[in-house]
Amino acid sequence: MSAIWKIIVFSKSLWRYYAGISVLTIFLSIVNLSQPLLSGWAIDEIAKGTKAHISYVLWVALGIFVLDLLSTVFSNVSGYFGDQMSTKLYRLLGVKYYEHLLTLPQEYFDTELSGKIINVQNRSIVQITNFMNMLSNNFLQFIFSTIFALVIVAYYSWPVALMLFSLYPIYLFLTFKTSNIWQGFQHKKNHRSDIATGRFGESISQVKVVKSFIQEAREILFYKKQMNEIVSINKPQSKYWHKRDTQRRIILNIIFFAVYAFIFTQAVKGKFSPGEAVALILYAMQIRIPIFTISFLVDNTQRAIADSKDYFEIMSLEPRITDKEHATELNVKKGEINFNNVSFAYDKKDVLKNISFDITPDTKIALVGESGEGKTTLTNLLIRLYEPQSGTITIDGQNILNVTQKSLRENIGVVFQDPALFSGTIYENISYANEKATEKEVIAAAKAANAHEFIEKFDKQYQTQIGEKGLKLSGGQKQRIAIARALLKNAPILILDEATSSLDSRSEGLVQEALDRLMHGRTTVIIAHRLTTIAHVDKIITLKNGRVDEIGTPSELAKTNGIYAQLLAISSKQGEIAKNKLKAYEIAS
Repeated sequence: MSAIWKIIVFSKSLWRYYAGISVLTIFLSIVNLSQPLLSGWAIDEIAKGTKAHISYVLWVALGIFVLDLLSTVFSNVSGYFGDQMSTKLYRLLGVKYYEHLLTLPQEYFDTELSGKIINVQNRSIVQITNFMNMLSNNFLQFIFSTIFALVIVAYYSWPVALMLFSLYPIYLFLTFKTSNIWQGFQHKKNHRSDIATGRFGESISQVKVVKSFIQEAREILFYKKQMNEIVSINKPQSKYWHKRDTQRRIILNIIFFAVYAFIFTQAVKGKFSPGEAVALILYAMQIRIPIFTISFLVDNTQRAIADSKDYFEIMSLEPRITDKEHATELNVKKGEINFNNVSFAYDKKDVLKNISFDITPDTKIALVGESGEGKTTLTNLLIRLYEPQSGTITIDGQNILNVTQKSLRENIGVVFQDPALFSGTIYENISYANEKATEKEVIAAAKAANAHEFIEKFDKQYQTQIGEKGLKLSGGQKQRIAIARALLKNAPILILDEATSSLDSRSEGLVQEALDRLMHGRTTVIIAHRLTTIAHVDKIITLKNGRVDEIGTPSELAKTNGIYAQLLAISSKQGEIAKNKLKAYEIAS
Protein backbone atom coordinates (compact mmCIF):
# COMPACT_ATOMS: atom_id res chain seq x y z
CA MET A 1 0.00 0.00 0.00
CA SER A 2 3.03 2.29 0.26
CA ALA A 3 2.84 2.88 -3.52
CA ILE A 4 -0.80 4.04 -3.20
CA TRP A 5 0.15 6.35 -0.35
CA LYS A 6 2.97 7.77 -2.51
CA ILE A 7 0.47 8.59 -5.25
CA ILE A 8 -1.88 10.29 -2.79
CA VAL A 9 0.95 12.31 -1.19
CA PHE A 10 2.32 13.24 -4.61
CA SER A 11 -1.06 14.65 -5.63
CA LYS A 12 -1.95 16.30 -2.31
CA SER A 13 -2.36 19.67 -4.04
CA LEU A 14 -5.63 18.32 -5.47
CA TRP A 15 -7.11 17.68 -2.01
CA ARG A 16 -10.08 19.99 -2.70
CA TYR A 17 -11.22 17.68 -5.49
CA TYR A 18 -10.70 14.60 -3.33
CA ALA A 19 -12.65 16.22 -0.48
CA GLY A 20 -15.49 17.32 -2.79
CA ILE A 21 -15.77 13.87 -4.36
CA SER A 22 -15.69 12.26 -0.89
CA VAL A 23 -18.55 14.42 0.42
CA LEU A 24 -20.64 13.78 -2.69
CA THR A 25 -19.86 10.08 -2.41
CA ILE A 26 -21.17 10.01 1.17
CA PHE A 27 -24.39 11.73 0.08
CA LEU A 28 -24.69 9.35 -2.87
CA SER A 29 -24.25 6.34 -0.59
CA ILE A 30 -26.94 7.60 1.81
CA VAL A 31 -29.31 8.27 -1.09
CA ASN A 32 -28.80 4.84 -2.66
CA LEU A 33 -29.10 3.01 0.66
CA SER A 34 -32.33 4.80 1.55
CA GLN A 35 -34.18 3.34 -1.44
CA PRO A 36 -34.35 -0.31 -0.20
CA LEU A 37 -35.68 1.01 3.14
CA LEU A 38 -38.48 2.94 1.40
CA SER A 39 -39.22 -0.06 -0.82
CA GLY A 40 -39.61 -2.21 2.31
CA TRP A 41 -42.02 0.30 3.83
CA ALA A 42 -44.10 0.29 0.63
CA ILE A 43 -44.26 -3.53 0.52
CA ASP A 44 -45.31 -3.73 4.18
CA GLU A 45 -48.10 -1.23 3.46
CA ILE A 46 -49.17 -3.11 0.33
CA ALA A 47 -49.23 -6.38 2.36
CA LYS A 48 -52.09 -4.90 4.44
CA GLY A 49 -54.35 -5.43 1.45
CA THR A 50 -57.60 -3.41 1.59
CA LYS A 51 -56.37 -1.62 4.72
CA ALA A 52 -53.39 -0.12 2.85
CA HIS A 53 -53.32 3.64 2.36
CA ILE A 54 -52.80 4.69 -1.26
CA SER A 55 -51.58 8.13 -0.20
CA TYR A 56 -48.88 6.51 1.95
CA VAL A 57 -47.45 4.38 -0.91
CA LEU A 58 -47.64 7.39 -3.25
CA TRP A 59 -45.61 9.46 -0.80
CA VAL A 60 -43.11 6.58 -0.60
CA ALA A 61 -42.97 6.46 -4.43
CA LEU A 62 -42.38 10.23 -4.48
CA GLY A 63 -39.61 9.76 -1.93
CA ILE A 64 -37.95 7.12 -4.14
CA PHE A 65 -38.31 9.49 -7.12
CA VAL A 66 -36.62 12.34 -5.20
CA LEU A 67 -33.83 10.00 -4.14
CA ASP A 68 -33.38 8.97 -7.79
CA LEU A 69 -33.11 12.63 -8.81
CA LEU A 70 -30.56 13.31 -6.06
CA SER A 71 -28.59 10.23 -7.13
CA THR A 72 -28.51 11.52 -10.71
CA VAL A 73 -27.33 14.98 -9.62
CA PHE A 74 -24.75 13.78 -7.07
CA SER A 75 -23.27 11.15 -9.39
CA ASN A 76 -22.86 13.60 -12.26
CA VAL A 77 -21.41 16.39 -10.12
CA SER A 78 -19.04 13.83 -8.59
CA GLY A 79 -18.18 12.59 -12.08
CA TYR A 80 -17.45 16.18 -13.19
CA PHE A 81 -15.11 16.71 -10.23
CA GLY A 82 -13.49 13.36 -11.03
CA ASP A 83 -12.88 14.38 -14.64
CA GLN A 84 -11.32 17.69 -13.58
CA MET A 85 -9.23 15.98 -10.93
CA SER A 86 -7.89 13.32 -13.32
CA THR A 87 -6.99 15.91 -15.98
CA LYS A 88 -5.19 18.11 -13.46
CA LEU A 89 -3.47 15.07 -11.98
CA TYR A 90 -2.31 14.08 -15.48
CA ARG A 91 -0.88 17.58 -15.94
CA LEU A 92 0.70 17.59 -12.46
CA LEU A 93 2.41 14.21 -12.87
CA GLY A 94 3.52 14.99 -16.44
CA VAL A 95 5.00 18.40 -15.58
CA LYS A 96 6.78 17.06 -12.48
CA TYR A 97 8.18 14.16 -14.49
CA TYR A 98 9.44 16.48 -17.25
CA GLU A 99 10.89 18.98 -14.76
CA HIS A 100 12.67 16.20 -12.88
CA LEU A 101 14.07 14.60 -16.04
CA LEU A 102 15.66 17.89 -17.06
CA THR A 103 17.51 18.03 -13.72
CA LEU A 104 19.09 14.58 -14.18
CA PRO A 105 22.74 14.35 -15.30
CA GLN A 106 23.81 13.57 -18.84
CA GLU A 107 24.89 10.07 -17.74
CA TYR A 108 21.25 9.10 -17.20
CA PHE A 109 20.32 9.94 -20.80
CA ASP A 110 23.49 8.26 -22.08
CA THR A 111 22.32 4.93 -20.64
CA GLU A 112 18.54 5.08 -21.20
CA LEU A 113 16.58 4.79 -24.42
CA SER A 114 14.53 7.91 -25.08
CA GLY A 115 11.63 5.66 -26.15
CA LYS A 116 11.66 3.98 -22.74
CA ILE A 117 11.63 7.34 -20.94
CA ILE A 118 8.61 8.39 -23.00
CA ASN A 119 6.89 5.03 -22.51
CA VAL A 120 7.25 5.28 -18.73
CA GLN A 121 5.55 8.67 -18.91
CA ASN A 122 2.68 7.44 -21.07
CA ARG A 123 2.11 4.16 -19.27
CA SER A 124 2.67 5.25 -15.68
CA ILE A 125 0.96 8.62 -15.74
CA VAL A 126 -2.10 7.35 -17.61
CA GLN A 127 -2.42 4.37 -15.26
CA ILE A 128 -1.96 6.48 -12.11
CA THR A 129 -4.50 9.04 -13.37
CA ASN A 130 -7.06 6.34 -14.21
CA PHE A 131 -6.49 4.71 -10.84
CA MET A 132 -7.03 7.92 -8.85
CA ASN A 133 -10.17 8.65 -10.85
CA MET A 134 -11.42 5.14 -10.12
CA LEU A 135 -10.40 5.42 -6.46
CA SER A 136 -12.21 8.70 -5.87
CA ASN A 137 -15.36 7.75 -7.80
CA ASN A 138 -15.69 4.07 -6.86
CA PHE A 139 -13.59 3.09 -3.88
CA LEU A 140 -14.93 5.71 -1.46
CA GLN A 141 -18.50 5.03 -2.51
CA PHE A 142 -17.80 1.33 -2.06
CA ILE A 143 -16.50 1.93 1.50
CA PHE A 144 -19.32 4.24 2.63
CA SER A 145 -22.06 2.18 0.99
CA THR A 146 -20.76 -0.97 2.65
CA ILE A 147 -20.53 0.61 6.12
CA PHE A 148 -24.00 2.18 5.94
CA ALA A 149 -25.55 -0.98 4.52
CA LEU A 150 -24.03 -3.18 7.24
CA VAL A 151 -25.25 -0.80 9.97
CA ILE A 152 -28.81 -0.92 8.61
CA VAL A 153 -28.71 -4.71 8.14
CA ALA A 154 -27.35 -5.14 11.70
CA TYR A 155 -30.34 -3.14 12.99
CA TYR A 156 -32.69 -5.76 11.51
CA SER A 157 -30.51 -8.88 11.90
CA TRP A 158 -26.99 -9.10 13.32
CA PRO A 159 -26.44 -12.68 11.95
CA VAL A 160 -27.04 -11.45 8.37
CA ALA A 161 -24.73 -8.44 8.98
CA LEU A 162 -22.04 -10.74 10.37
CA MET A 163 -22.22 -13.09 7.37
CA LEU A 164 -22.07 -10.15 4.94
CA PHE A 165 -19.18 -8.57 6.84
CA SER A 166 -17.20 -11.84 6.68
CA LEU A 167 -17.10 -11.48 2.89
CA TYR A 168 -14.54 -8.66 3.04
CA PRO A 169 -11.65 -10.08 5.07
CA ILE A 170 -11.96 -13.41 3.23
CA TYR A 171 -12.05 -11.81 -0.22
CA LEU A 172 -9.30 -9.27 0.48
CA PHE A 173 -7.02 -11.89 2.06
CA LEU A 174 -7.34 -14.17 -0.97
CA THR A 175 -6.86 -11.22 -3.34
CA PHE A 176 -3.72 -9.74 -1.77
CA LYS A 177 -2.28 -13.24 -1.50
CA THR A 178 -2.13 -13.29 -5.31
CA SER A 179 -0.92 -9.69 -5.68
CA ASN A 180 2.88 -10.20 -5.63
CA ILE A 181 2.80 -12.94 -8.27
CA TRP A 182 0.52 -10.88 -10.52
CA GLN A 183 2.79 -7.81 -10.20
CA GLY A 184 5.80 -9.97 -11.06
CA PHE A 185 4.15 -10.83 -14.39
CA GLN A 186 3.24 -7.15 -14.92
CA HIS A 187 6.82 -6.02 -14.30
CA LYS A 188 8.05 -8.41 -17.01
CA LYS A 189 5.43 -7.08 -19.43
CA ASN A 190 6.41 -3.48 -18.69
CA HIS A 191 10.07 -4.32 -19.27
CA ARG A 192 9.30 -5.80 -22.70
CA SER A 193 7.04 -2.87 -23.53
CA ASP A 194 9.84 -0.40 -22.69
CA ILE A 195 12.30 -2.27 -24.93
CA ALA A 196 9.81 -2.41 -27.81
CA THR A 197 8.84 1.26 -27.50
CA GLY A 198 12.47 2.34 -27.14
CA ARG A 199 13.46 0.57 -30.36
CA PHE A 200 10.30 1.81 -32.08
CA GLY A 201 11.28 5.41 -31.27
CA GLU A 202 14.84 4.87 -32.45
CA SER A 203 13.86 3.32 -35.78
CA ILE A 204 11.24 5.99 -36.52
CA SER A 205 13.67 8.83 -35.71
CA GLN A 206 16.29 7.17 -37.95
CA VAL A 207 13.94 5.82 -40.59
CA LYS A 208 16.31 6.88 -43.40
CA VAL A 209 18.96 4.54 -42.01
CA VAL A 210 16.42 1.71 -41.73
CA LYS A 211 15.26 2.17 -45.32
CA SER A 212 18.70 2.72 -46.84
CA PHE A 213 20.03 -0.52 -45.30
CA ILE A 214 16.78 -2.32 -46.20
CA GLN A 215 16.23 -3.36 -42.57
CA GLU A 216 12.46 -2.84 -42.34
CA ALA A 217 11.86 -6.56 -41.86
CA ARG A 218 14.53 -6.74 -39.16
CA GLU A 219 13.02 -3.86 -37.18
CA ILE A 220 9.50 -5.27 -37.48
CA LEU A 221 10.79 -8.69 -36.40
CA PHE A 222 12.47 -7.17 -33.32
CA TYR A 223 9.30 -5.26 -32.41
CA LYS A 224 7.11 -8.28 -33.03
CA LYS A 225 9.37 -10.44 -30.85
CA GLN A 226 8.90 -8.10 -27.88
CA MET A 227 5.14 -7.94 -28.49
CA ASN A 228 5.02 -11.75 -28.66
CA GLU A 229 6.85 -11.90 -25.34
CA ILE A 230 4.19 -9.64 -23.82
CA VAL A 231 1.46 -11.91 -25.18
CA SER A 232 3.21 -15.02 -23.84
CA ILE A 233 3.60 -13.40 -20.38
CA ASN A 234 0.00 -12.20 -20.41
CA LYS A 235 -1.37 -15.75 -20.84
CA PRO A 236 -0.12 -17.23 -17.53
CA GLN A 237 -0.78 -13.90 -15.79
CA SER A 238 -4.40 -13.85 -16.90
CA LYS A 239 -4.83 -17.58 -16.23
CA TYR A 240 -3.44 -17.20 -12.71
CA TRP A 241 -5.63 -14.18 -11.94
CA HIS A 242 -8.88 -15.70 -13.19
CA LYS A 243 -8.20 -19.05 -11.53
CA ARG A 244 -7.81 -17.32 -8.19
CA ASP A 245 -10.80 -15.07 -8.93
CA THR A 246 -12.95 -18.14 -9.56
CA GLN A 247 -11.94 -19.54 -6.18
CA ARG A 248 -12.77 -16.24 -4.48
CA ARG A 249 -16.15 -15.96 -6.14
CA ILE A 250 -17.15 -19.54 -5.27
CA ILE A 251 -16.54 -18.75 -1.59
CA LEU A 252 -18.68 -15.63 -1.98
CA ASN A 253 -21.39 -17.63 -3.72
CA ILE A 254 -21.51 -20.01 -0.72
CA ILE A 255 -21.78 -17.12 1.79
CA PHE A 256 -24.53 -15.42 -0.21
CA PHE A 257 -26.42 -18.72 -0.37
CA ALA A 258 -26.27 -18.85 3.44
CA VAL A 259 -27.47 -15.20 3.65
CA TYR A 260 -30.48 -15.73 1.35
CA ALA A 261 -31.39 -19.04 2.96
CA PHE A 262 -31.33 -17.40 6.41
CA ILE A 263 -33.47 -14.43 5.31
CA PHE A 264 -36.00 -16.67 3.54
CA THR A 265 -36.41 -19.12 6.46
CA GLN A 266 -36.64 -16.31 9.04
CA ALA A 267 -39.31 -14.58 6.93
CA VAL A 268 -41.31 -17.82 6.65
CA LYS A 269 -41.12 -18.17 10.45
CA GLY A 270 -42.49 -14.62 10.77
CA LYS A 271 -39.31 -13.14 12.20
CA PHE A 272 -39.20 -10.63 9.31
CA SER A 273 -42.12 -8.87 7.70
CA PRO A 274 -42.30 -9.09 3.87
CA GLY A 275 -41.01 -5.53 3.63
CA GLU A 276 -38.11 -6.23 6.01
CA ALA A 277 -37.22 -9.39 4.10
CA VAL A 278 -37.21 -7.50 0.79
CA ALA A 279 -35.16 -4.66 2.29
CA LEU A 280 -32.58 -7.14 3.64
CA ILE A 281 -32.39 -8.89 0.25
CA LEU A 282 -31.94 -5.54 -1.52
CA TYR A 283 -29.20 -4.51 0.94
CA ALA A 284 -27.48 -7.86 0.46
CA MET A 285 -27.60 -7.32 -3.30
CA GLN A 286 -26.19 -3.80 -2.89
CA ILE A 287 -23.32 -5.27 -0.89
CA ARG A 288 -22.95 -8.08 -3.43
CA ILE A 289 -22.37 -5.66 -6.34
CA PRO A 290 -19.34 -3.84 -4.83
CA ILE A 291 -17.96 -7.13 -3.52
CA PHE A 292 -17.88 -8.54 -7.04
CA THR A 293 -16.39 -5.31 -8.36
CA ILE A 294 -13.49 -5.70 -5.94
CA SER A 295 -11.82 -7.75 -8.70
CA PHE A 296 -11.97 -4.66 -10.92
CA LEU A 297 -10.77 -2.39 -8.10
CA VAL A 298 -7.92 -4.69 -7.09
CA ASP A 299 -6.91 -5.26 -10.73
CA ASN A 300 -6.63 -1.50 -11.26
CA THR A 301 -4.86 -1.06 -7.94
CA GLN A 302 -2.27 -3.67 -8.85
CA ARG A 303 -1.75 -2.09 -12.27
CA ALA A 304 -1.30 1.31 -10.64
CA ILE A 305 1.23 -0.11 -8.17
CA ALA A 306 3.16 -1.98 -10.88
CA ASP A 307 3.09 0.87 -13.40
CA SER A 308 3.82 3.63 -10.90
CA LYS A 309 6.95 1.79 -9.76
CA ASP A 310 8.98 2.91 -12.80
CA TYR A 311 7.64 6.46 -12.50
CA PHE A 312 8.60 6.82 -8.83
CA GLU A 313 11.95 5.11 -9.39
CA ILE A 314 12.84 7.84 -11.88
CA MET A 315 11.37 10.56 -9.66
CA SER A 316 13.50 9.29 -6.75
CA LEU A 317 16.75 9.71 -8.70
CA GLU A 318 18.76 12.52 -7.19
CA PRO A 319 20.19 15.12 -9.59
CA ARG A 320 23.95 14.76 -9.15
CA ILE A 321 24.71 18.15 -10.63
CA THR A 322 23.12 20.87 -8.51
CA ASP A 323 23.88 24.45 -7.59
CA LYS A 324 25.62 24.96 -4.26
CA GLU A 325 23.59 26.64 -1.53
CA HIS A 326 25.35 29.97 -1.95
CA ALA A 327 26.23 29.70 -5.64
CA THR A 328 27.09 33.02 -7.27
CA GLU A 329 26.40 34.36 -10.73
CA LEU A 330 29.22 33.82 -13.23
CA ASN A 331 30.69 37.14 -14.30
CA VAL A 332 32.66 36.88 -17.56
CA LYS A 333 34.74 39.92 -18.40
CA LYS A 334 37.60 38.36 -20.39
CA GLY A 335 36.71 34.75 -21.15
CA GLU A 336 39.84 33.08 -19.78
CA ILE A 337 39.44 29.32 -19.20
CA ASN A 338 41.66 27.14 -17.02
CA PHE A 339 41.59 23.35 -16.61
CA ASN A 340 43.59 22.37 -13.51
CA ASN A 341 44.40 18.66 -13.02
CA VAL A 342 40.95 17.59 -14.19
CA SER A 343 40.17 13.86 -14.08
CA PHE A 344 36.95 12.19 -15.17
CA ALA A 345 35.78 8.58 -15.26
CA TYR A 346 32.67 7.23 -16.92
CA ASP A 347 31.26 3.92 -15.69
CA LYS A 348 34.46 3.44 -13.64
CA LYS A 349 36.52 3.78 -16.82
CA ASP A 350 39.07 6.60 -16.79
CA VAL A 351 38.48 9.00 -19.68
CA LEU A 352 40.55 12.03 -18.63
CA LYS A 353 43.59 11.97 -16.33
CA ASN A 354 45.01 15.12 -14.73
CA ILE A 355 44.21 17.40 -17.66
CA SER A 356 45.66 20.91 -17.34
CA PHE A 357 45.73 23.73 -19.88
CA ASP A 358 44.89 27.43 -20.14
CA ILE A 359 42.91 29.26 -22.82
CA THR A 360 43.59 32.96 -23.06
CA PRO A 361 40.69 35.33 -23.83
CA ASP A 362 39.56 35.94 -27.42
CA THR A 363 41.53 33.01 -28.84
CA LYS A 364 40.64 29.85 -30.72
CA ILE A 365 41.92 26.48 -29.49
CA ALA A 366 41.44 23.13 -31.23
CA LEU A 367 41.10 19.80 -29.41
CA VAL A 368 42.66 16.96 -31.41
CA GLY A 369 42.76 13.27 -30.56
CA GLU A 370 41.47 9.88 -31.55
CA SER A 371 37.80 9.02 -31.09
CA GLY A 372 37.13 8.29 -27.41
CA GLU A 373 40.04 10.34 -26.09
CA GLY A 374 37.71 12.79 -24.33
CA LYS A 375 37.44 15.80 -26.66
CA THR A 376 33.65 16.04 -26.29
CA THR A 377 33.88 15.13 -22.60
CA LEU A 378 36.06 18.20 -22.00
CA THR A 379 33.44 20.49 -23.51
CA ASN A 380 30.66 18.71 -21.58
CA LEU A 381 32.61 19.31 -18.37
CA LEU A 382 32.94 22.98 -19.24
CA ILE A 383 29.15 23.42 -19.41
CA ARG A 384 28.64 21.04 -16.43
CA LEU A 385 26.75 18.31 -18.23
CA TYR A 386 29.23 16.18 -16.27
CA GLU A 387 31.35 16.97 -13.24
CA PRO A 388 35.01 15.95 -12.79
CA GLN A 389 36.04 13.46 -10.13
CA SER A 390 38.93 15.76 -9.25
CA GLY A 391 40.51 19.02 -10.34
CA THR A 392 38.94 22.39 -11.11
CA ILE A 393 37.71 24.31 -14.13
CA THR A 394 37.69 28.09 -13.83
CA ILE A 395 36.41 30.90 -16.03
CA ASP A 396 38.03 34.26 -15.29
CA GLY A 397 39.24 32.75 -12.02
CA GLN A 398 35.76 31.59 -10.93
CA ASN A 399 35.36 27.87 -10.20
CA ILE A 400 32.40 26.74 -12.30
CA LEU A 401 31.26 24.45 -9.43
CA ASN A 402 30.65 27.57 -7.32
CA VAL A 403 28.44 29.41 -9.83
CA THR A 404 24.86 28.75 -10.88
CA GLN A 405 24.37 26.43 -13.83
CA LYS A 406 22.06 28.98 -15.43
CA SER A 407 24.63 31.78 -15.37
CA LEU A 408 27.36 29.38 -16.57
CA ARG A 409 25.38 28.25 -19.59
CA GLU A 410 24.19 31.78 -20.35
CA ASN A 411 27.82 32.67 -20.98
CA ILE A 412 28.64 29.70 -23.23
CA GLY A 413 27.28 29.23 -26.73
CA VAL A 414 27.36 25.81 -28.39
CA VAL A 415 27.20 24.74 -32.02
CA PHE A 416 26.94 20.97 -32.25
CA GLN A 417 28.12 18.80 -35.10
CA ASP A 418 24.48 17.71 -35.38
CA PRO A 419 22.57 21.02 -35.66
CA ALA A 420 19.94 19.70 -33.16
CA LEU A 421 16.95 21.68 -34.43
CA PHE A 422 13.37 21.30 -33.21
CA SER A 423 10.14 20.88 -35.13
CA GLY A 424 8.49 24.26 -35.61
CA THR A 425 9.36 27.34 -37.61
CA ILE A 426 12.74 28.74 -38.60
CA TYR A 427 11.99 31.80 -36.46
CA GLU A 428 11.27 29.63 -33.40
CA ASN A 429 14.53 27.72 -33.86
CA ILE A 430 16.70 30.84 -34.12
CA SER A 431 14.93 32.58 -31.22
CA TYR A 432 15.36 29.43 -29.09
CA ALA A 433 18.53 31.12 -27.84
CA ASN A 434 16.56 34.13 -26.59
CA GLU A 435 12.77 34.04 -26.56
CA LYS A 436 12.69 37.78 -25.81
CA ALA A 437 14.64 38.64 -28.97
CA THR A 438 12.98 41.03 -31.40
CA GLU A 439 12.27 40.14 -35.01
CA LYS A 440 14.99 42.59 -36.04
CA GLU A 441 17.54 40.77 -33.85
CA VAL A 442 16.53 37.36 -35.21
CA ILE A 443 16.90 38.55 -38.81
CA ALA A 444 20.26 40.19 -38.01
CA ALA A 445 21.50 36.86 -36.57
CA ALA A 446 20.27 35.02 -39.68
CA LYS A 447 22.07 37.48 -41.96
CA ALA A 448 25.33 37.09 -40.02
CA ALA A 449 24.94 33.31 -40.33
CA ASN A 450 24.45 33.51 -44.13
CA ALA A 451 20.94 32.10 -43.62
CA HIS A 452 18.72 35.08 -44.48
CA GLU A 453 19.08 34.64 -48.24
CA PHE A 454 17.79 31.04 -48.38
CA ILE A 455 15.12 31.73 -45.71
CA GLU A 456 13.58 34.49 -47.85
CA LYS A 457 13.19 32.06 -50.75
CA PHE A 458 10.66 29.99 -48.78
CA ASP A 459 7.00 30.95 -49.27
CA LYS A 460 6.51 31.58 -45.54
CA GLN A 461 10.09 32.76 -44.98
CA TYR A 462 10.84 32.78 -41.23
CA GLN A 463 7.50 31.11 -40.46
CA THR A 464 8.40 28.06 -42.56
CA GLN A 465 7.85 24.76 -40.73
CA ILE A 466 11.08 22.74 -40.87
CA GLY A 467 9.82 19.34 -39.65
CA GLU A 468 11.30 17.10 -36.97
CA LYS A 469 15.02 17.81 -36.51
CA GLY A 470 14.83 20.18 -39.49
CA LEU A 471 14.37 17.38 -42.03
CA LYS A 472 12.98 19.81 -44.63
CA LEU A 473 16.31 21.67 -44.72
CA SER A 474 19.64 20.70 -46.26
CA GLY A 475 22.69 20.03 -44.10
CA GLY A 476 24.18 23.42 -44.82
CA GLN A 477 20.89 25.21 -44.15
CA LYS A 478 20.46 23.45 -40.82
CA GLN A 479 23.99 24.39 -39.77
CA ARG A 480 23.44 28.03 -40.64
CA ILE A 481 20.21 28.08 -38.57
CA ALA A 482 22.18 26.58 -35.65
CA ILE A 483 24.89 29.24 -36.09
CA ALA A 484 22.25 32.00 -36.20
CA ARG A 485 20.88 30.62 -32.93
CA ALA A 486 24.35 30.79 -31.34
CA LEU A 487 24.89 34.32 -32.72
CA LEU A 488 21.61 35.46 -31.17
CA LYS A 489 22.71 34.09 -27.80
CA ASN A 490 25.82 36.26 -28.07
CA ALA A 491 27.74 34.43 -25.34
CA PRO A 492 31.39 35.41 -24.71
CA ILE A 493 32.58 31.77 -24.80
CA LEU A 494 31.89 29.40 -27.68
CA ILE A 495 32.10 25.62 -27.99
CA LEU A 496 32.20 24.53 -31.59
CA ASP A 497 31.90 20.90 -32.61
CA GLU A 498 32.98 21.74 -36.14
CA ALA A 499 30.32 20.71 -38.59
CA THR A 500 31.58 21.42 -42.07
CA SER A 501 33.17 18.06 -42.79
CA SER A 502 30.06 16.49 -44.35
CA LEU A 503 28.94 19.50 -46.43
CA ASP A 504 29.38 20.23 -50.11
CA SER A 505 31.98 22.84 -51.02
CA ARG A 506 29.50 25.74 -51.53
CA SER A 507 27.65 25.03 -48.27
CA GLU A 508 30.94 24.55 -46.48
CA GLY A 509 32.15 27.96 -47.63
CA LEU A 510 28.94 29.69 -46.45
CA VAL A 511 28.97 27.86 -43.11
CA GLN A 512 32.68 28.53 -42.55
CA GLU A 513 32.18 32.22 -43.30
CA ALA A 514 29.33 32.29 -40.75
CA LEU A 515 31.47 30.45 -38.21
CA ASP A 516 34.27 32.98 -38.65
CA ARG A 517 31.81 35.77 -37.77
CA LEU A 518 30.53 33.76 -34.82
CA MET A 519 34.04 33.12 -33.42
CA HIS A 520 35.13 36.74 -33.78
CA GLY A 521 35.74 38.33 -30.36
CA ARG A 522 34.97 35.13 -28.47
CA THR A 523 37.01 32.54 -26.61
CA THR A 524 36.41 29.47 -28.75
CA VAL A 525 36.96 25.78 -28.05
CA ILE A 526 36.83 23.75 -31.27
CA ILE A 527 36.48 20.00 -31.66
CA ALA A 528 38.15 20.02 -35.04
CA HIS A 529 37.15 17.78 -37.93
CA ARG A 530 39.27 19.41 -40.67
CA LEU A 531 43.00 20.07 -40.79
CA THR A 532 42.34 23.38 -42.53
CA THR A 533 40.41 24.53 -39.46
CA ILE A 534 43.15 23.37 -37.08
CA ALA A 535 45.75 25.27 -39.11
CA HIS A 536 44.02 28.60 -38.42
CA VAL A 537 43.58 28.33 -34.64
CA ASP A 538 45.75 30.08 -32.05
CA LYS A 539 46.56 26.92 -30.13
CA ILE A 540 46.24 23.16 -30.55
CA ILE A 541 45.76 20.76 -27.63
CA THR A 542 46.30 17.10 -28.49
CA LEU A 543 44.99 14.29 -26.31
CA LYS A 544 46.43 10.80 -26.00
CA ASN A 545 45.54 8.03 -23.54
CA GLY A 546 43.34 10.44 -21.62
CA ARG A 547 46.12 12.96 -21.07
CA VAL A 548 47.36 16.15 -22.70
CA ASP A 549 50.04 15.10 -25.18
CA GLU A 550 51.07 18.44 -26.71
CA ILE A 551 50.10 22.10 -26.53
CA GLY A 552 51.28 24.66 -29.05
CA THR A 553 50.56 26.75 -32.11
CA PRO A 554 49.97 24.96 -35.44
CA SER A 555 53.43 26.03 -36.67
CA GLU A 556 55.11 24.78 -33.48
CA LEU A 557 53.37 21.37 -33.45
CA ALA A 558 53.95 20.87 -37.18
CA LYS A 559 57.66 20.54 -36.42
CA THR A 560 57.35 17.86 -33.72
CA ASN A 561 56.65 14.18 -34.22
CA GLY A 562 53.36 14.47 -32.31
CA ILE A 563 49.78 13.81 -33.29
CA TYR A 564 49.30 17.00 -35.33
CA ALA A 565 52.55 16.51 -37.28
CA GLN A 566 51.55 12.90 -38.00
CA LEU A 567 48.10 14.01 -39.22
CA LEU A 568 49.74 16.52 -41.59
CA ALA A 569 51.97 13.77 -42.94
CA ILE A 570 49.07 11.35 -43.37
CA SER A 571 46.93 13.96 -45.12
CA SER A 572 49.51 14.30 -47.88
CA LYS A 573 49.18 10.61 -48.70
CA GLN A 574 46.56 8.84 -50.79
CA GLY A 575 44.73 5.58 -50.28
CA GLU A 576 42.45 3.84 -47.79
CA ILE A 577 45.08 3.44 -45.09
CA ALA A 578 45.62 7.20 -44.91
CA LYS A 579 41.85 7.84 -44.90
CA ASN A 580 41.27 5.33 -42.10
CA LYS A 581 44.02 6.87 -39.96
CA LEU A 582 42.43 10.30 -40.36
CA LYS A 583 39.01 8.85 -39.50
CA ALA A 584 40.41 7.46 -36.26
CA TYR A 585 41.00 11.09 -35.28
CA GLU A 586 37.56 12.10 -36.64
CA ILE A 587 39.32 14.22 -39.26
CA ALA A 588 37.81 14.48 -42.73
CA SER A 589 40.23 13.55 -45.51
